Amino acid sequence: MNQYPHPIIAREGWPFLAISLVLAVAVTAWCASWSIPLWIIFVFVLQFFRDPARVIPQEAGAVLSPADGRVIKVERTQDPYGQREAILVSVFMNVFNVHSNRSPVDGTVEKVQYFPGKFVNADLDKASSENERNAVVLRTNDGQTVTFVQVAGLIARRILCYIKAGDVLARGQRYGFIRFGSRVDVYLPLTATVKVAIGDKVRATETILAKL
Repeated sequence: MNQYPHPIIAREGWPFLAISLVLAVAVTAWCASWSIPLWIIFVFVLQFFRDPARVIPQEAGAVLSPADGRVIKVERTQDPYGQREAILVSVFMNVFNVHSNRSPVDGTVEKVQYFPGKFVNADLDKASSENERNAVVLRTNDGQTVTFVQVAGLIARRILCYIKAGDVLARGQRYGFIRFGSRVDVYLPLTATVKVAIGDKVRATETILAKL
């Protein structure tokens, strides 16, 4: 299971939950009928920041999905962060997906790079190169490079990443969060065998994107 110490509700959501709950309760005490929109907002915030534990596949060479969502791209391209030709698999998250991001493989972080940028729809191709993003280049235990990039979207306005160069990650380990919808790009070695297709729905940690 995921070793994240605060399962079910992500710590990133606690302030939002507290504020929305206090407002809903206060307005309910004043006028119950007027509080209905606030309770709807509270329920939305609660579901958005859910962060359930996940079962981690132990298959050798498995590359796990770093995010919940839908596969919107599978193609051969240039990895601008790892400086190599690679296979790109992109996962798009909507506001109803779990937004906790988890490491797709075991390995050591070589570098973490943050890039300020725009907030265009994360479903568009140009989002990968123009939007605000945070890239992690990781060297697996058998010497292969896997790059995973948090990309902000039209609604997402905050990328959170809790790791740095030199950190050792385990597959399925929680490393970041994107608030309010976005996408994650995963750049794989050309020798990887992709196990998903465009349109597939995936779950962070539990879905195997590819095999190295």
